[in-house]
Amino acid sequence: MSTSDKDTANTTVICTYRVKAGKEKEFIALLGQHWPTLNKLDLVSKKPSQIFQGKDKSGGTFFVEVFTWKDAESVSIAHDHPAVLALWEPMGKLCEERIGQPAMEFPHVRPIQLTVNASS
Repeated sequence: MSTSDKDTANTTVICTYRVKAGKEKEFIALLGQHWPTLNKLDLVSKKPSQIFQGKDKSGGTFFVEVFTWKDAESVSIAHDHPAVLALWEPMGKLCEERIGQPAMEFPHVRPIQLTVNASS
């Protein structure tokens, strides 16, 4: 992740994983350990990650994982922690670039408040 530490504090990350055909079960096994590992290391909020599965335009399977980092330091710790790297490395090997998109993406987002105009 190339986002600066300032931008990642208490932000939600939307992880998109484009999984190679035939590697879905292996990927799911690793993904099932991802948030629990980050949580055990106290790097994420206590709200469990949300996981989604879909098919892209090529017919390939992708997964989306949504979770919130505890703070900016947590992001840095995760990038150096052996337990996290032991998951990220094999997860990366199970993913592929597809339809002009990277194998994995990690945009960080923040919620916003919208004002709803009731007279519309």
